[in-house]
Amino acid sequence: MTSAASPIGVFDSGVGGLSVLREIRALMPGEDIIYFGDQGHVPYGPRSMKQIQDFSEGITRYLLEEGAKIIVVACNTASAAALKYLREMFPDVQFVGMEPAVKPAAEKTQTGKVGVLATPATFQGALYASVVERFANGVELFQNTCNGLVQEIEKGNLDGEETRRILEEALYPMLEKNIDTVVLGCTHYPFVIPLVERIVGEKVRVIDPAPAVARQVKRLLEAGGLENQNGGRVRFVTSGEADSVKSVLRVLLGIESAVESVTWKNDQEVLA
Repeated sequence: MTSAASPIGVFDSGVGGLSVLREIRALMPGEDIIYFGDQGHVPYGPRSMKQIQDFSEGITRYLLEEGAKIIVVACNTASAAALKYLREMFPDVQFVGMEPAVKPAAEKTQTGKVGVLATPATFQGALYASVVERFANGVELFQNTCNGLVQEIEKGNLDGEETRRILEEALYPMLEKNIDTVVLGCTHYPFVIPLVERIVGEKVRVIDPAPAVARQVKRLLEAGGLENQNGGRVRFVTSGEADSVKSVLRVLLGIESAVESVTWKNDQEVLA
């Protein structure tokens, strides 16, 4: 039985969801959190919808077994492929997912030209198509999948030569088209915002959806009477190499923390 003292469950294909965790911690420092990074399967972007649904279901079951009171799908690819599926599979569980921030971009653009950086699975999903159809009327969108960027961020390489090359190849053609806004449609990408801003210049707005997701989590917990003021502990769990996640935590969040390891059984069940 969940209570206010129960933790928030957060998951991503890897370390990208830490950008969402960072905002949740800033907004709700009294909440306990379990963060699950599925490094055993990263990246999700090129995988099939069925695979991503299986992974997401297995992780959700694990987080619920660990007592999570709400599940944050802190991964654009998993949200696009599996959020609807998860809500059908777990009708009594509250989920908060990622939605590409096309709406605020469309509202704020002056040139009517917006760049969107996301994974192939996000661009191909019904969620992205729905957001574009509802909010991007009269706005021209320029898309790029930034192949390889997730892997560089997973390594903690936020400002290296390869990371810069990937972003320049994505952004320079968009700048030539006169974009004035860039949407980050992958939770990994906020960790390279400083580099993106250096490439696009101060006249181009960069939109990170993570703060809005944290606010939605807070609203749902408040509405359900499930806010916790007395916690603040974070557990990190990975299906990959715990030591490499520890080192990336130092780079991305500036923290030292224990990391628990779990394994997958048949890509559908998480074994602690």
